[in-house]
Amino acid sequence: MKNEIRQLLEKVLSKEIAIEEAELILKKAPFEDLGYAKVDFHRALRQGEPEVIYGAGKTAEQMIGIISAMKERDVEPILITRISKEKAEAVAQVHKDLCYHADAQIGIIGKVPKPDGVGTILVCTGGTSDIPVAEEAALTAEIYGNQVTRIYDVGVAGLHRLLPHVEEIMKASVIIAIAGMEGALASVVGGLADCPVIAVPTSVGYGAAFEGLAALLSMMNSCASGVSVVNIDNGFGAGYMANMINHTGIRGRE
Repeated sequence: MKNEIRQLLEKVLSKEIAIEEAELILKKAPFEDLGYAKVDFHRALRQGEPEVIYGAGKTAEQMIGIISAMKERDVEPILITRISKEKAEAVAQVHKDLCYHADAQIGIIGKVPKPDGVGTILVCTGGTSDIPVAEEAALTAEIYGNQVTRIYDVGVAGLHRLLPHVEEIMKASVIIAIAGMEGALASVVGGLADCPVIAVPTSVGYGAAFEGLAALLSMMNSCASGVSVVNIDNGFGAGYMANMINHTGIRGRE
């Protein structure tokens, strides 16, 4: 969106289009009220990325309507999080260009851009059970133009599995550490890295894990410097934040 505004202003400067025509383009409504949703078309202009559709709690018909409105305004890419397989299949009957990732419960419409961030985002998990949240984070980062490296099942129960990846950890520009149980992975990775670490507690664990609360509190009390924490199972939030960090200083020059 920021590039589109710049291009529009350059066309006015070069007299390719009249000021009145540019004014009309800019006057287009910043959102559309569908009754059940107010689709925000200026999100990319304000925040750098288009509005994301949160699929949980929405019907397939509602998502179809929102996607249609976004397509009419040439919003791309369109990211849908927490969308079930059944709803994705229903949406794909209308929007056949939907690419669905069942493990992450993510739907993507539009081209995934080439990576243009300053470095690599590293996504690591404590166990295999954390992979669905990790894939939500990784795919979110990729759709916004980031190079992503995945390192899965390297939790502290077998610390030797993490050590062969120390070089990748040290080269990363941002790290997303995802773990359930006691959530210790974030502290271990934070003690090895010189970049921001985004910790994601997951709801994986036995009874005393309290559906991720134990990992959340553990990560919030990390003694490693440079570790921040997002909400339980919030892979999307971690991927989005990592994207913002990895593009710091780049989009300001666009």
